[in-house]
Amino acid sequence: MLRNIILMGYKFSSSKCLIICLGLTFLMGCFIATLPIPPSKPQNLRISSRTLDKKKLAIIVPFRDRFEELLEFVPHMYEFLGKQHIPFHIFVIQQKDVHRFNRASLINVGFLYTKEKYDYIAMHDVDLLPLNDKLRYDYPALGPLHISSPQTHPKYHYDTFIGGILLITKEHFEMVKGMSNNYWGWGLEDDEFYVRLKDAGLKVIRPQNITTGTENTFKHIHDKAYRKRDMRKCFNQREVTRHRDRVTGIHDVSYTIHSKHSVAIDDLPITVVNVVLLCNKTATPWCQCPEPPKVKKNR
Repeated sequence: MLRNIILMGYKFSSSKCLIICLGLTFLMGCFIATLPIPPSKPQNLRISSRTLDKKKLAIIVPFRDRFEELLEFVPHMYEFLGKQHIPFHIFVIQQKDVHRFNRASLINVGFLYTKEKYDYIAMHDVDLLPLNDKLRYDYPALGPLHISSPQTHPKYHYDTFIGGILLITKEHFEMVKGMSNNYWGWGLEDDEFYVRLKDAGLKVIRPQNITTGTENTFKHIHDKAYRKRDMRKCFNQREVTRHRDRVTGIHDVSYTIHSKHSVAIDDLPITVVNVVLLCNKTATPWCQCPEPPKVKKNR
Protein backbone atom coordinates (compact mmCIF):
# COMPACT_ATOMS: atom_id res chain seq x y z
CA MET A 1 0.00 0.00 0.00
CA LEU A 2 1.54 3.31 -1.11
CA ARG A 3 1.76 6.06 1.45
CA ASN A 4 2.02 9.81 1.09
CA ILE A 5 5.13 11.56 2.39
CA ILE A 6 5.05 15.19 3.56
CA LEU A 7 8.33 17.04 3.04
CA MET A 8 8.74 20.79 3.75
CA GLY A 9 4.98 21.27 3.50
CA TYR A 10 4.61 19.37 0.22
CA LYS A 11 2.88 16.06 -0.10
CA PHE A 12 4.55 13.38 -2.24
CA SER A 13 3.45 9.89 -2.99
CA SER A 14 5.97 7.12 -2.27
CA SER A 15 6.35 6.42 -5.98
CA LYS A 16 7.19 10.06 -6.78
CA CYS A 17 9.66 10.17 -3.90
CA LEU A 18 11.38 7.05 -5.28
CA ILE A 19 11.63 8.60 -8.77
CA ILE A 20 13.14 11.80 -7.34
CA CYS A 21 15.74 9.84 -5.35
CA LEU A 22 16.73 7.80 -8.39
CA GLY A 23 17.07 10.97 -10.45
CA LEU A 24 19.29 12.63 -7.86
CA THR A 25 21.45 9.50 -7.65
CA PHE A 26 21.83 9.50 -11.45
CA LEU A 27 22.85 13.18 -11.50
CA MET A 28 25.39 12.63 -8.71
CA GLY A 29 26.89 9.68 -10.59
CA CYS A 30 27.27 11.80 -13.74
CA PHE A 31 28.98 14.53 -11.73
CA ILE A 32 31.48 12.11 -10.14
CA ALA A 33 32.26 10.61 -13.56
CA THR A 34 33.39 14.02 -14.83
CA LEU A 35 35.96 14.49 -12.04
CA PRO A 36 39.63 13.96 -13.08
CA ILE A 37 41.29 10.80 -11.82
CA PRO A 38 44.57 11.62 -10.01
CA PRO A 39 47.56 9.75 -11.47
CA SER A 40 48.73 6.82 -9.44
CA LYS A 41 52.13 7.11 -7.80
CA PRO A 42 54.89 5.38 -9.77
CA GLN A 43 56.12 2.12 -8.39
CA ASN A 44 59.48 2.07 -6.71
CA LEU A 45 61.46 0.14 -9.30
CA ARG A 46 64.04 -0.99 -6.75
CA ILE A 47 61.68 -2.99 -4.53
CA SER A 48 60.30 -6.36 -5.47
CA SER A 49 60.44 -9.90 -4.19
CA ARG A 50 63.18 -10.58 -6.76
CA THR A 51 65.55 -7.92 -5.34
CA LEU A 52 65.45 -8.75 -1.66
CA ASP A 53 68.29 -11.28 -1.78
CA LYS A 54 70.53 -9.28 -4.14
CA LYS A 55 73.54 -7.13 -3.35
CA LYS A 56 72.77 -3.41 -3.15
CA LEU A 57 74.23 -1.04 -5.73
CA ALA A 58 75.15 2.61 -5.10
CA ILE A 59 75.34 4.55 -8.36
CA ILE A 60 77.93 7.29 -7.77
CA VAL A 61 77.56 10.22 -10.17
CA PRO A 62 80.39 12.81 -9.93
CA PHE A 63 78.66 16.04 -10.83
CA ARG A 64 78.84 19.77 -11.33
CA ASP A 65 76.09 21.92 -12.83
CA ARG A 66 74.78 19.45 -15.42
CA PHE A 67 71.11 19.46 -14.47
CA GLU A 68 69.76 19.05 -18.00
CA GLU A 69 71.66 15.78 -18.30
CA LEU A 70 70.59 14.66 -14.82
CA LEU A 71 66.93 15.16 -15.73
CA GLU A 72 67.38 12.63 -18.53
CA PHE A 73 69.74 10.32 -16.64
CA VAL A 74 67.55 9.54 -13.61
CA PRO A 75 64.36 8.33 -15.37
CA HIS A 76 66.43 6.38 -17.87
CA MET A 77 68.40 4.52 -15.20
CA TYR A 78 65.28 3.70 -13.20
CA GLU A 79 63.66 2.19 -16.27
CA PHE A 80 66.84 0.38 -17.38
CA LEU A 81 67.75 -1.14 -14.01
CA GLY A 82 64.12 -1.83 -13.14
CA LYS A 83 64.12 -4.50 -15.84
CA GLN A 84 67.10 -6.17 -14.14
CA HIS A 85 65.57 -6.05 -10.66
CA ILE A 86 68.72 -4.49 -9.23
CA PRO A 87 68.29 -2.90 -5.76
CA PHE A 88 69.97 0.47 -6.27
CA HIS A 89 70.03 4.12 -5.35
CA ILE A 90 71.52 7.10 -7.20
CA PHE A 91 73.91 9.38 -5.32
CA VAL A 92 74.80 12.63 -7.07
CA ILE A 93 78.07 13.87 -5.57
CA GLN A 94 78.16 17.54 -6.53
CA GLN A 95 81.33 19.63 -6.25
CA LYS A 96 80.49 23.02 -4.70
CA ASP A 97 83.89 24.67 -4.28
CA VAL A 98 85.89 27.06 -6.49
CA HIS A 99 88.46 24.49 -7.60
CA ARG A 100 88.66 22.68 -10.91
CA PHE A 101 86.50 19.59 -11.26
CA ASN A 102 87.97 16.49 -9.59
CA ARG A 103 86.00 13.43 -10.70
CA ALA A 104 88.17 10.90 -8.85
CA SER A 105 87.96 12.67 -5.50
CA LEU A 106 84.18 12.94 -5.83
CA ILE A 107 83.99 9.18 -6.45
CA ASN A 108 86.13 8.62 -3.34
CA VAL A 109 83.72 10.78 -1.33
CA GLY A 110 80.72 8.94 -2.78
CA PHE A 111 82.24 5.59 -1.83
CA LEU A 112 82.90 6.71 1.76
CA TYR A 113 79.36 8.07 1.99
CA THR A 114 77.70 4.84 0.83
CA LYS A 115 79.98 1.97 1.88
CA GLU A 116 78.16 1.11 5.12
CA LYS A 117 74.85 0.33 3.43
CA TYR A 118 75.80 -0.73 -0.11
CA ASP A 119 77.77 -3.72 -1.40
CA TYR A 120 79.18 -2.27 -4.62
CA ILE A 121 79.32 0.96 -6.54
CA ALA A 122 78.93 2.07 -10.14
CA MET A 123 81.28 4.90 -11.06
CA HIS A 124 78.86 6.41 -13.56
CA ASP A 125 79.14 9.40 -15.90
CA VAL A 126 75.88 11.36 -16.01
CA ASP A 127 76.04 11.78 -19.79
CA LEU A 128 76.32 8.09 -20.71
CA LEU A 129 73.04 6.16 -20.91
CA PRO A 130 73.06 2.37 -21.52
CA LEU A 131 70.69 1.20 -24.26
CA ASN A 132 71.43 -2.51 -24.65
CA ASP A 133 69.53 -4.60 -22.09
CA LYS A 134 72.32 -7.20 -22.15
CA LEU A 135 74.50 -4.75 -20.21
CA ARG A 136 74.01 -6.27 -16.77
CA TYR A 137 74.71 -4.28 -13.60
CA ASP A 138 74.95 -7.38 -11.39
CA TYR A 139 77.36 -7.70 -8.47
CA PRO A 140 80.91 -8.00 -9.95
CA ALA A 141 82.25 -10.71 -7.65
CA LEU A 142 84.99 -11.84 -10.07
CA GLY A 143 86.51 -8.40 -10.59
CA PRO A 144 85.74 -4.84 -11.68
CA LEU A 145 83.13 -4.83 -14.47
CA HIS A 146 83.62 -2.21 -17.16
CA ILE A 147 80.17 -1.69 -18.67
CA SER A 148 81.26 0.89 -21.28
CA SER A 149 83.97 -1.18 -22.94
CA PRO A 150 86.31 0.15 -25.66
CA GLN A 151 84.36 -1.93 -28.19
CA THR A 152 81.07 -0.15 -27.43
CA HIS A 153 81.87 3.29 -25.96
CA PRO A 154 80.88 6.09 -28.36
CA LYS A 155 84.24 7.84 -28.15
CA TYR A 156 87.13 5.97 -26.45
CA HIS A 157 88.46 2.70 -27.86
CA TYR A 158 91.92 2.01 -26.44
CA ASP A 159 92.42 -1.30 -24.63
CA THR A 160 93.15 0.07 -21.15
CA PHE A 161 90.19 2.46 -21.13
CA ILE A 162 87.94 1.93 -18.06
CA GLY A 163 86.04 5.24 -17.97
CA GLY A 164 82.36 5.97 -18.40
CA ILE A 165 80.74 3.20 -16.30
CA LEU A 166 82.70 0.88 -14.01
CA LEU A 167 81.23 -1.44 -11.36
CA ILE A 168 83.42 -2.52 -8.45
CA THR A 169 82.83 -4.15 -5.07
CA LYS A 170 83.61 -2.17 -1.96
CA GLU A 171 86.25 -4.74 -0.99
CA HIS A 172 88.12 -4.30 -4.28
CA PHE A 173 87.80 -0.50 -4.14
CA GLU A 174 89.30 -0.49 -0.65
CA MET A 175 92.01 -2.95 -1.75
CA VAL A 176 93.40 -0.40 -4.23
CA LYS A 177 92.79 2.51 -1.80
CA GLY A 178 90.27 4.12 -4.10
CA MET A 179 91.25 6.63 -6.74
CA SER A 180 94.00 9.23 -6.89
CA ASN A 181 93.11 12.72 -5.63
CA ASN A 182 95.69 14.44 -7.86
CA TYR A 183 93.54 14.82 -10.97
CA TRP A 184 92.04 18.31 -11.11
CA GLY A 185 90.59 19.14 -14.50
CA TRP A 186 89.61 16.68 -17.20
CA GLY A 187 91.21 13.33 -17.95
CA LEU A 188 93.69 10.60 -16.96
CA GLU A 189 92.22 9.65 -13.55
CA ASP A 190 90.70 6.49 -15.05
CA ASP A 191 94.01 5.50 -16.66
CA GLU A 192 95.75 5.81 -13.28
CA PHE A 193 93.00 3.74 -11.67
CA TYR A 194 93.52 1.01 -14.29
CA VAL A 195 97.15 0.74 -13.17
CA ARG A 196 96.02 0.45 -9.54
CA LEU A 197 93.73 -2.44 -10.45
CA LYS A 198 96.48 -4.14 -12.43
CA ASP A 199 99.02 -3.77 -9.62
CA ALA A 200 96.52 -5.36 -7.21
CA GLY A 201 96.05 -8.35 -9.51
CA LEU A 202 92.44 -7.42 -10.34
CA LYS A 203 91.39 -8.25 -13.88
CA VAL A 204 88.90 -5.90 -15.52
CA ILE A 205 85.92 -7.82 -16.90
CA ARG A 206 83.83 -6.58 -19.81
CA PRO A 207 80.36 -7.58 -21.04
CA GLN A 208 80.30 -10.54 -23.41
CA ASN A 209 78.13 -11.31 -26.45
CA ILE A 210 77.18 -7.67 -27.04
CA THR A 211 76.09 -7.39 -30.67
CA THR A 212 75.58 -3.63 -30.70
CA GLY A 213 78.47 -1.28 -31.42
CA THR A 214 79.77 2.22 -30.79
CA GLU A 215 76.74 3.88 -32.35
CA ASN A 216 73.88 2.13 -30.57
CA THR A 217 75.06 0.60 -27.27
CA PHE A 218 74.95 3.91 -25.38
CA LYS A 219 73.39 7.32 -25.75
CA HIS A 220 76.02 10.00 -25.18
CA ILE A 221 74.27 13.24 -24.22
CA HIS A 222 77.33 15.45 -23.67
CA ASP A 223 77.24 18.68 -25.66
CA LYS A 224 80.92 19.46 -26.24
CA ALA A 225 80.13 22.88 -27.70
CA TYR A 226 78.07 23.91 -24.67
CA ARG A 227 80.18 22.15 -22.01
CA LYS A 228 83.84 22.43 -22.94
CA ARG A 229 86.20 20.12 -21.09
CA ASP A 230 88.80 21.69 -18.82
CA MET A 231 91.97 20.32 -20.42
CA ARG A 232 94.36 23.01 -19.18
CA LYS A 233 97.72 21.91 -17.78
CA CYS A 234 99.60 24.19 -15.40
CA PHE A 235 102.52 24.09 -12.96
CA ASN A 236 103.96 20.53 -12.98
CA GLN A 237 100.59 18.85 -13.51
CA ARG A 238 101.51 17.09 -16.72
CA GLU A 239 104.60 15.48 -15.19
CA VAL A 240 102.92 14.33 -11.96
CA THR A 241 99.68 12.99 -13.45
CA ARG A 242 101.50 10.85 -16.03
CA HIS A 243 102.79 8.58 -13.27
CA ARG A 244 101.21 6.08 -10.89
CA ASP A 245 100.12 7.79 -7.65
CA ARG A 246 101.16 5.64 -4.68
CA VAL A 247 100.27 8.23 -2.04
CA THR A 248 96.69 9.50 -2.25
CA GLY A 249 93.33 7.73 -2.18
CA ILE A 250 90.22 7.23 -0.06
CA HIS A 251 92.31 7.42 3.12
CA ASP A 252 93.31 11.06 2.57
CA VAL A 253 90.67 12.65 0.34
CA SER A 254 90.15 16.07 1.93
CA TYR A 255 86.60 17.39 1.89
CA THR A 256 83.63 18.63 3.86
CA ILE A 257 79.98 17.86 3.19
CA HIS A 258 78.26 21.19 2.61
CA SER A 259 74.72 19.75 2.55
CA LYS A 260 72.73 16.71 1.50
CA HIS A 261 69.25 16.51 0.05
CA SER A 262 66.68 13.87 -0.82
CA VAL A 263 65.39 14.91 -4.24
CA ALA A 264 62.83 13.45 -6.63
CA ILE A 265 62.98 13.72 -10.42
CA ASP A 266 59.69 12.63 -11.99
CA ASP A 267 58.84 11.21 -8.53
CA LEU A 268 61.99 9.03 -8.64
CA PRO A 269 64.14 9.45 -5.50
CA ILE A 270 67.84 10.31 -5.55
CA THR A 271 70.27 11.73 -3.02
CA VAL A 272 72.33 14.86 -3.75
CA VAL A 273 75.45 15.35 -1.63
CA ASN A 274 77.04 18.78 -1.99
CA VAL A 275 80.77 18.50 -1.36
CA VAL A 276 83.52 21.05 -0.84
CA LEU A 277 86.86 19.57 -1.89
CA LEU A 278 89.93 20.96 -0.11
CA CYS A 279 93.09 21.49 -2.13
CA ASN A 280 96.63 21.14 -0.86
CA LYS A 281 98.22 23.78 -3.09
CA THR A 282 101.70 22.64 -2.17
CA ALA A 283 101.06 19.14 -3.53
CA THR A 284 98.63 19.99 -6.34
CA PRO A 285 98.77 23.71 -7.17
CA TRP A 286 96.95 22.94 -10.44
CA CYS A 287 93.63 22.70 -8.60
CA GLN A 288 93.35 26.31 -9.75
CA CYS A 289 95.01 27.02 -13.08
CA PRO A 290 95.49 30.63 -14.15
CA GLU A 291 93.07 31.64 -16.84
CA PRO A 292 94.74 31.77 -20.27
CA PRO A 293 95.23 35.29 -21.65
CA LYS A 294 92.50 36.41 -23.96
CA VAL A 295 93.60 36.94 -27.53
CA LYS A 296 92.71 40.35 -28.83
CA LYS A 297 91.02 40.30 -32.18
CA ASN A 298 92.44 42.56 -34.86
CA ARG A 299 89.96 45.03 -36.13
